[in-house]
Amino acid sequence: MSEFAGLARGMWHQIEPVHALLYFSPEAYEEAAKLGYAVDPRWPSYFAWRAAPLGAAGTNLVTATFYSFSPAMVAEYVPAIWETATPGQVLDARTRAVERTYRALMGRKMDAPEFAEAASLARAAVEAVDVTHRPLTAANLDLPWPEEPVLALWHAYTILREHRGDGHLTALRAAGLDGCEALVSFAAVGAAPVANFAGRGWSEQEWAAAHDRLATRGLLDADGQATERGRDLRDQVERMTDDLAAGPWQALGAERAQRLAQLNMPLLGAAFESGVLPMTSTLGIGTVQAPVR
Repeated sequence: MSEFAGLARGMWHQIEPVHALLYFSPEAYEEAAKLGYAVDPRWPSYFAWRAAPLGAAGTNLVTATFYSFSPAMVAEYVPAIWETATPGQVLDARTRAVERTYRALMGRKMDAPEFAEAASLARAAVEAVDVTHRPLTAANLDLPWPEEPVLALWHAYTILREHRGDGHLTALRAAGLDGCEALVSFAAVGAAPVANFAGRGWSEQEWAAAHDRLATRGLLDADGQATERGRDLRDQVERMTDDLAAGPWQALGAERAQRLAQLNMPLLGAAFESGVLPMTSTLGIGTVQAPVR
């Protein structure tokens, strides 16, 4: 792993929990409910929050950009979510949800001057993102920047995490893994329990068929665990993901990235201490802080 690929992975561990509070916080659910979305399950608001930068995206576009969700599950919510609220209304509510979430967690600390410096650093990293074949990156980058520092910081983090995510899909495709196979192979290396992936909507039959396809390729053994070839392929995916995510962090530089990580600690701590983030995520990122490398 190159220096900046390693830095990209370390910074992802720093910013992903800060971004992900949007999908779990009580304040976000309240804003979603005000728009008219059901919040149990959480998926209507999740699809709305993430897809709104794309505009009134249809089933195929959301399936393509979200990738690991079953097309049938996507069709259950999209495009119906746009009948409840327009993308513009969702984006306004998203901003309110993020602000309310961090106000509730941090109070007046959210107005600390250090967050202006953090937002400036994160935006400098964003200026180096490559939008080629990165639709969610580009869509979020086209949105106006919030004026409040913490909101601008969250917006920058959103662009950077979608930049990494878009690149991850490129790596999965390069490895010949479709949406369901990506999850089966990820579970097979112990990234998360199989049950954690049930929310992505794949049926037992689809999961079993993906398992069989991977086994035929020599990537899974009889017990559904990754073979050496299977682990090597997942390692290849993660290395390529890190390499494709490295550009913004190379442009920012290790010293400024370290400073951003330092400034981010209050937000990261608040995210972990909130108690709303899942203990084990399907992203392979837990609630233990990882160092910037």
